Amino acid sequence: MTTRVGGTMRRFVGDEPADIARAADILRAGGLVAFPTETVYGLGADAANDAAVARIFAAKGRPADHPLIVHIASAAELPQWARDIPETAWALAARFWPGPLTLILKRASGVAVAASGGLDTIGLRVPGHPVALALLESFGGGIAAPSANQFGRVSPTCVDHVLSELEGRIDAVIDGGACSVGLESTILDLSGPHPRVLRPGAVTPPMLEAIMGKLDETLSTEAPKVPGSLEAHYAPATPLRLVPPQALDAEAVRLAAAGTVVVLARHAPQSNVSCRWMRLPAEAAAYGHDLYARLREADALGSACILIEIPPDGAEWTAANDRLQRAAAGSGWAKSARVEAQS
Repeated sequence: MTTRVGGTMRRFVGDEPADIARAADILRAGGLVAFPTETVYGLGADAANDAAVARIFAAKGRPADHPLIVHIASAAELPQWARDIPETAWALAARFWPGPLTLILKRASGVAVAASGGLDTIGLRVPGHPVALALLESFGGGIAAPSANQFGRVSPTCVDHVLSELEGRIDAVIDGGACSVGLESTILDLSGPHPRVLRPGAVTPPMLEAIMGKLDETLSTEAPKVPGSLEAHYAPATPLRLVPPQALDAEAVRLAAAGTVVVLARHAPQSNVSCRWMRLPAEAAAYGHDLYARLREADALGSACILIEIPPDGAEWTAANDRLQRAAAGSGWAKSARVEAQS
């Protein structure tokens, strides 16, 4: 049943076909609709409508040269958006779509100019969430959708996160429950001579290499081609520091003497630590599912700082480590350090 939030933004129910149809109508009219995917909630607009896409950038406070991901209903729609599609793209789509893999391809002439950030490439994926797929089918076109939060902040994994970030800024949100993956999609660049992962996610390099062979592991020095590529991103307002597991208890005790501390860790405290200790799962997929929700919960406590135990190494942990490194770089702690260094 449709409800209104704050008198302006409509809240739709994901398992109501009538609500999905209403959300699609808003998109056709150039409006903004937040919707669930298996990764995070996206902020959607008609990818073929440059004015609508511009509203995404305004609502998020996002720089206009940062490209968006265009969500499509199936791999059969790839030729509508991309050109010179390699056979590798079709093989990967057959294996991982619908799912958390975004492919960077050469953009077809004249399509999604605003959504591509003015680049000649475009990011495309088929989301693995029934509500997202129902919306795409009802809408009948591509939906450009970055994460449904203000630029640089922690991505939303449930409808309440969207409301806290964007209420009054967008037209509607579809409630589809909590996201099953919880971290943004893997982004794979197929636009050049050598395939390269530009953002890690649930689809890991070993999984990709099983389909396509060896990846290029060199780092790109080009301007941003993909979402979430900035050094500082996914950040809470509270100062955040990453700490090795063996040093976490001692660091928590030291900092707790000067103020309130929140700790996010995969293990219980090993000493009498006078701080708020939040447990995160030991297994990588469950950890990714919970991470953003726990970060938001910790941020809302208004503590002096957040300490996070550095996760293990390994392909299945690469995405979580990537997001945490960027979150630490964008948090109040890193910003304060940069100001001090420049003064």
